[in-house]
Amino acid sequence: MGSDDQVRATAAPPAFRQETLMHEVATDQALDTRVRRHDDGIGDRRGQDSVIRQVPLTWRDLGLDTMASLLVESFTRLGKRCFAARCQWPRLHPLNERAVGAVAHHPLIMAESTRQLAVALEYGRPSGAVRARLEPVSVGLGLRLRSWPVERRSATDVDVRMSVSDLVTKAGRPVAHRVTAEFLRTGEPFGSCSMRLLRPAGSAAPSGEVPLPGLLHPPAAAVGAAADGDVMLARGPRGRLVTAPRDPGHPVFLAGRPARMPLLAILEAGRQAVLLDSGMTAAAVIGLRDEVCAPVPSRGARVETSKEPGGSRFLVTAAGRLAATGAVTLWSR
Repeated sequence: MGSDDQVRATAAPPAFRQETLMHEVATDQALDTRVRRHDDGIGDRRGQDSVIRQVPLTWRDLGLDTMASLLVESFTRLGKRCFAARCQWPRLHPLNERAVGAVAHHPLIMAESTRQLAVALEYGRPSGAVRARLEPVSVGLGLRLRSWPVERRSATDVDVRMSVSDLVTKAGRPVAHRVTAEFLRTGEPFGSCSMRLLRPAGSAAPSGEVPLPGLLHPPAAAVGAAADGDVMLARGPRGRLVTAPRDPGHPVFLAGRPARMPLLAILEAGRQAVLLDSGMTAAAVIGLRDEVCAPVPSRGARVETSKEPGGSRFLVTAAGRLAATGAVTLWSR
């Protein structure tokens, strides 16, 4: 085991380590197409030349607000549930710092890439098929700290191996599945992400606690954000942290100004809350996990944190009811 694996294995909570390991093993088994046979519905024979079809994508296809948010360059189907992709992470992506010299990519770029790949999966279905229009409800990702890409020029090219599991159908239509993606640079893996998607419930977000006058937004640096517009939290008169995005139409987290916070916006709010309360920097984050169980309003949901070995947990409540839970794994020397 290398030093990066040791850092992640010792820092992550047991449940997170087991889940991440299972996802990595499942991905390796599913995507080892050069030595294994495809589960592509054609029996034991190999898929023809491994590649079945390649799907062209645009930022509009993926439902993005701007071209600058597009991370997926190509998406290739290798088998029934096996895929390969190429992503490009721009140095000037909206989540990244505008710094001179080396710029470390924001960790949620990996989660956003996985989300975009999940959307691209629907475009890979046969022509005329009804798209499932699923939305992410849980995510878990792990980083190899010393291998995490740092960009010194314009963009980082990233290869992705992806598999689909836990498929649930209703009347022949997908209503739930999980995508597991392993990210590599120059052939070396540096992170993995697993995301669970379900058919949208269609319920509206509760009104939550009405933000009081005098809410104070923390500085971007205190929550590990690149700019003030990325701050998702504010502190009320009693010191309570609540969701209050400084940019209600954030191009990545709140594209289209949704009435309720999407999964990655909730995860970012939790990450920021843990960094704010722990005093740690963004560079200490090596794992993130989030699960949404009820709609979270963009403003007024309460965010609480509690320390645990290797990091902190966060809890999001709306109108007095549990809405989301998550954890941030931190590494310190």
